[in-house]
Amino acid sequence: QEQAARVGFDWSEPEPILDKIEEEIRELREAMAGGNPAKVKDELGDLIFALVNIGRHVKADPENALRGTNTKFRRRFRHIETSLAQSNETLEGATLERMEELWQAAKAIERQLGD
Repeated sequence: QEQAARVGFDWSEPEPILDKIEEEIRELREAMAGGNPAKVKDELGDLIFALVNIGRHVKADPENALRGTNTKFRRRFRHIETSLAQSNETLEGATLERMEELWQAAKAIERQLGD
């Protein structure tokens, strides 16, 4: 992307990239509905490529952003595990709704702590 941008094959601002991301999401949905794994993989690649492109435009390194999100996910999932254990519940026995409730609680705690 950076090499293409150097020769002018690039958007001048991030807004049109959001439109491209929405287009790629629609195409991924269509591919998933079509049931062709190769097409799904191709469209997923296009979506990731567009996401990396917006990261470049907004000066947010996509790899670092993903690492941060992985850390946040692990922290919130640990909250789910800990909360279930404290209630004598298991991950395997918990419903998705229960886990989502605990996920939202973890997010609320993070907001209170300013994370």
